[in-house]
Amino acid sequence: MTDNLEELAVHALPKDETLRIIGSQSTGLETPEAERRLAAHGPNRLIAAPSRGPLVRFLSQFHNVLIYVLIASAIVTAFLQHWIDTGVIIAVVLGNSVVGFLQEGRAEEAMNAIRGMLAPRAAVLRDGRRTSVDASDLVPGDIVLIEAGDRVTADMRLLEARSLKLEEAVLTGESVPVDKSTDPVAIDAALGDRSSMLYSGTLVAAGTGRGIVVATGMATEIGKISGMLERVVTLSTPLVRQMDIFSRWLTLFILIIAALLLAYGLVVGHLPFAELFMIIVGLSVAAIPEGLPAVMTITLAVGVQAMARRNAIVRRLPAIETLGSVSVICTDKTGTLTRNEMMVANLVAARHIYRVDGDRYAPGGAVRWNEADADPREHAVLLAFARAAGLCNDAVLRSADGAWQVEGDPMEGALMALAGKITGNGGDPFAVGWTRVDAIPFDAAHRYMAVLHQDEEGRRHVHVKGAPEAVFALCAAQCMPDGQTAALDLAYWETMVESLAAKGQRVLAVAAGAPSDDEQPLTQDELSGTLTLIGLVGLIDPPRPEAIAAVTECHLAGIRVKMITGDHAATARAIAGMVGLKNSDLVLTGADIDRMDDATLALAAMETDIFARTSPAHKLRLVTALQSQGLTVAMTGDGVNDAPALKRADAGIAMGVKGSEAAKEAAELVLADDNFASIAAAVREGRTVYDNIKKVISWTLPTNAGEATTIMIALFVGLALPVTAVQILWINLVTAITLGLALAFEPSEEGTMRRPPRRRDEPLLTGELIWHVALVSLLFAAAVFGVFFYAVDKGHSIELARTMAMNTLVVMEIFHVFFIRNIYGTSLTWRAVRGTKVVWICVISVTIAQFAVTYLPFMQSLFGTESVPLREGLLIFALGWVFFALVEIEKQMRLTLRKRA
Repeated sequence: MTDNLEELAVHALPKDETLRIIGSQSTGLETPEAERRLAAHGPNRLIAAPSRGPLVRFLSQFHNVLIYVLIASAIVTAFLQHWIDTGVIIAVVLGNSVVGFLQEGRAEEAMNAIRGMLAPRAAVLRDGRRTSVDASDLVPGDIVLIEAGDRVTADMRLLEARSLKLEEAVLTGESVPVDKSTDPVAIDAALGDRSSMLYSGTLVAAGTGRGIVVATGMATEIGKISGMLERVVTLSTPLVRQMDIFSRWLTLFILIIAALLLAYGLVVGHLPFAELFMIIVGLSVAAIPEGLPAVMTITLAVGVQAMARRNAIVRRLPAIETLGSVSVICTDKTGTLTRNEMMVANLVAARHIYRVDGDRYAPGGAVRWNEADADPREHAVLLAFARAAGLCNDAVLRSADGAWQVEGDPMEGALMALAGKITGNGGDPFAVGWTRVDAIPFDAAHRYMAVLHQDEEGRRHVHVKGAPEAVFALCAAQCMPDGQTAALDLAYWETMVESLAAKGQRVLAVAAGAPSDDEQPLTQDELSGTLTLIGLVGLIDPPRPEAIAAVTECHLAGIRVKMITGDHAATARAIAGMVGLKNSDLVLTGADIDRMDDATLALAAMETDIFARTSPAHKLRLVTALQSQGLTVAMTGDGVNDAPALKRADAGIAMGVKGSEAAKEAAELVLADDNFASIAAAVREGRTVYDNIKKVISWTLPTNAGEATTIMIALFVGLALPVTAVQILWINLVTAITLGLALAFEPSEEGTMRRPPRRRDEPLLTGELIWHVALVSLLFAAAVFGVFFYAVDKGHSIELARTMAMNTLVVMEIFHVFFIRNIYGTSLTWRAVRGTKVVWICVISVTIAQFAVTYLPFMQSLFGTESVPLREGLLIFALGWVFFALVEIEKQMRLTLRKRA
């Protein structure tokens, strides 16, 4: 027996040759040999990757520059004995660390989900007898017996197959069960075309068989996916990267400024060290946006709730803004863009092609010819189609809660629905009056199904459906649209088969006849050359109507949509054309991808939007190739085969209803309704979340910089501080979380889905934001000093002057909130002025707190404030309006210049 079974192309070998190479026999292995092989190959389990312990994982959450800044801020506030601020900062640090600790390790969960797909028991031949063993005890060479309903426990080469069908969607993306046979296939056959193989984790839909185990554990196809998951590097999100860069620069900037001011105060200003140190502490408190992480976390949490309302469940907070920044969505076809349900699209009769309309499996809808409804009384061939579709059928249609569902093969369900559409008699139009006498089940050897029925008058009828070439061989005549017969025109039918296949349709041929002997059972020999061909049935897994609109919306938002599927190229091309993908005529297959190096693939992936017959490795390479071009990639999927690409993608989106647990665990987001349209809605929410985060930063940095600028100017000029350190702490405590928090609940701005996605490398601190920080900081400093000097000039006490300056800062921060709510449009609209309920709750809360610190005696003694006269209060309020007008005029000038550019 070879030691490299997983490298053998056993699908291309005759079954007897596979037995010989693996060193087994048709009666199975002897128990001692099975035990020896188990020791050599190991258990049939996926190996768990080593993981860090809980303590290490938790401590690693603190390894972040921004966390260091927050800890330093907590130390400073504790030194000042402002325990409330210290407690808030520590709570933020611990909260962020706990969230990160709980969210980490999703790769391990994905691995566990894949391991859970292996069935616990398997029926095998050991010592020439049938026995049941743990799936983990299977070894290469074991003969496994399989039947309908079983989950395959290892990779196997088929030795026997009887009407065997496998559901392989989790590996190949095939939307319907595939037929299996013992015949070898081409050595370079794609995974989905290896009809002689059964793969671990797939499900037996119908039939029975037996196979010889050729790969177990990590050597199986699922094991290879598991290995890829271990090797996949999870990319950090744009927000995490940008915040990390921002934190480093902010830390360095604050330290440099503090050091320069300390040196200046000691050497030039000759200030006492204790007094100077408290000024530096006040500057640090003013400059450090200690409330920013908390508000950003809340903003993301609000986005989680908004996305949940749009059927998108977020498993990892930063993934929200990542989804809002995606520039390309790689989507599976089956069940994502399509319904994962079969529907008859066309009927081809002699010289007539009919279009079939309808909804899902509902037996209602029109059959149209030349854009008009076709009446079965005028088109007799339609009734022949209905009888063949409804009688040569084992599926059952049932109506539940107003929706029709199929029990049985989806393709047969679609045919039963067709019979109902033609006859108008519901889900089983031939349940009464027809009695099944005999049947030849479908088998991969003859590739058709035949049934013998007796009608109410005692006449016997044969109906056949199957692969066109197999049914053609049984026919000597063809049915004409009016019900008459004519000689079979084989060339015409072969052309029609190619035409339907080119449209991505799965093609069946249906025929009918009458047995020559009323007493004999139905046999294959009796059918040959005795049937009349009714026509061809073209079936398709139809696209979701809402997916078509969602693709259009994504294109308008500058997002490219690419289909990556395991299905056939013709089917993929047809669906791509229906949903509106770009470059729908260009298709790359998995074989094409294998011939490309990474550089060539990166260029091809940019131009191509349809990839067919792909394997898990292909999907992973495609995502990586697109990322190498600077694109932010979202990947949708539902199968085990999608898990590595979902993990590698910037935003992995799994299907919640039909998706495998492995896909859900590897993804950051799960769609509760398996609807591609929900992705467009989630992208809108993601963009809104990022906009709100940007608004929070655009509000926080200028206000903090304004406070710090005021202190720096006072120090350099040698003036008394217009606002004390304790008053700055009060402002930060009252406004940083409340007013910043209000921006977390902002709705989407107009045109959110008309803007192109932001660049992957776009910095958090753009030139526009830096300019805004500088402008607002100067306006803040000018207003604070202006009010302070005005109060001193009027003869007010230094306490009242500082109280007025402190209130000026708060008023301007409130007006700044109303300005920053609309960063892409004007703030001078009724909608903008009206604001939201949260904005007004926060503004009223801050106003009440500010009145308390200004007018309540015990607060005055704590913060060194005095009551502000009404006239001076009105002046401060007027300054807020002047500030709002100046920054709004500047924004409108900037937006006008941007449009002209």
